[in-house]
Amino acid sequence: MTLIVARKNPVIFKTQAIHIQASKEVLRYAPTGNPLSFFEMQERRQPITVQNPEHFELTVANLGVSVDIQMEWQGRQFQLLVRQDRPDRGDNVLKLLSGYVPAHELRVPLLTAMTEIAEELLVETESGWLQGRYQDTWLPTPYADSLALDEEQVFRLSSLGGSSRPVLCRELNLLERPRAYVHLPSNSLQLVYQMRLALPQSAKRLSLLHTDEFLDEDSGELVAQMDYERPELFLAEHRDGKATGKLFILLRGKLIEQDSQEMLLSEAFAPQHGWIVNAQNCSWQEGLGER
Repeated sequence: MTLIVARKNPVIFKTQAIHIQASKEVLRYAPTGNPLSFFEMQERRQPITVQNPEHFELTVANLGVSVDIQMEWQGRQFQLLVRQDRPDRGDNVLKLLSGYVPAHELRVPLLTAMTEIAEELLVETESGWLQGRYQDTWLPTPYADSLALDEEQVFRLSSLGGSSRPVLCRELNLLERPRAYVHLPSNSLQLVYQMRLALPQSAKRLSLLHTDEFLDEDSGELVAQMDYERPELFLAEHRDGKATGKLFILLRGKLIEQDSQEMLLSEAFAPQHGWIVNAQNCSWQEGLGER
């Protein structure tokens, strides 16, 4: 059953190109140039090359952010993945929760990461929908008008260990030390935050669902919807730091195994050389090794 959870006028998205200075020790970036619309940004996302993956200076089309979320459920360890059909790249992948960073958050991309979690990750219990907290900060509730909140329970996010190499916006170290890479095929800088999701132990009939947005051409509205029959939020099981190869969805308190054969993972899981990732995607076996 598909449920529309929000309708809104499309926000006029603006961002900027990103100038990067990378050395073996640190990556530094700064927004540069005039504001770019979404379509202007997409036009700039053309493949580039880099001679030295550890040391370079260049300007890329945009900054993107992803969140690698780990969680425990019934004594088992999982990683959250979202399915995405990418007709522009000719593939269908499992990816991390992710989004483009708008201009006003380029210096604090962690805010974009929190917004993406609030918009994409829906946690339902028998008593309603859970609001999230990151440390001492409440996450937004973008669907509060259509989804009744559970007033007693919340899910909580905490940061896992950050990258060993710092990433700076100009002279400011980014909070939580995300992993950074330049994705050559899309001419973009990507930041990956490592986080842990804690679900309330008392929650019953718990479901994890994903919202997807599309533009309704008839009304001109941006529509957010979810589907109980196609949850699109998957749990990749890990044991002793290694992927077991099993993939699940969580619906009404039950883990339901899914077919993971021939699944592709997004480029965030592909091998990284220095500060560079050059793949469009990677295989399940290649991307989910030891953690």
